[in-house]
Amino acid sequence: MPTPFLSLIIPAYNEGSRLPSTLQEVDNYLKSQKFSSEILIIENGSWDNTYSIAQDFIKEHSNFSVQRTPTRGKGLAVRQGMLSAKGEYRMMLDADLSMPVDQISRFLRPAHKDADIVIASREAPGAVRYNEPSYRHIGGRVINTMIKLLALPGLQDTQCGFKCFRANVAEDLFSRQNIMGWSFDVEILYIARLRGYSIAELPIPWYFSEQSHLRPVHDAFQLFLDLLRIRSNSLRGLYDRQA
Repeated sequence: MPTPFLSLIIPAYNEGSRLPSTLQEVDNYLKSQKFSSEILIIENGSWDNTYSIAQDFIKEHSNFSVQRTPTRGKGLAVRQGMLSAKGEYRMMLDADLSMPVDQISRFLRPAHKDADIVIASREAPGAVRYNEPSYRHIGGRVINTMIKLLALPGLQDTQCGFKCFRANVAEDLFSRQNIMGWSFDVEILYIARLRGYSIAELPIPWYFSEQSHLRPVHDAFQLFLDLLRIRSNSLRGLYDRQA
């Protein structure tokens, strides 16, 4: 089978209520594009009907497939998708589609032909947030300040769930990943800088979702621990070798 131009990886944990519309939107968008694509749905320990919905959808859509992870963890789901994908570009896509799907082409060549990694940013100049409560925005800025101080100075938004990698870059980075939970984005971008890859922030329109799985206090504390773990892993030379 020819190598697809783009692989989309959609981690899905308890997404039964919104997965059907998400998959249909993605399918409609891709049908309007000239490039070839594959879509990998990675079901991630759901207790609802996420997996059966994905199975039903792929029966009628040959470029969609579904896999399951052995345990929970968004980082684990994305890693499995990135290392299973075949596309020249590999992009993670949150199932809530808080970024409209018509933005996907902005992450790819020719729009972005130089960067190794392009990450969606809700804070870069030109980005617009819609319907986000002020407490969530303030909390997000506190978290990003912590990330910039301890791991990734200069990046304005590392936690938005839309990131695109060149194939060889994805295979290199995700094979070195150690954190399988929510903080995996920070670790991947940290390793990318260690290994000299270029990262571009792309301002996007972003729509707040009430159904977010984020647990602000718990996840912020876990992120702090993971940041310390990333620094420790780096000092031990753990990122110099593949997992």
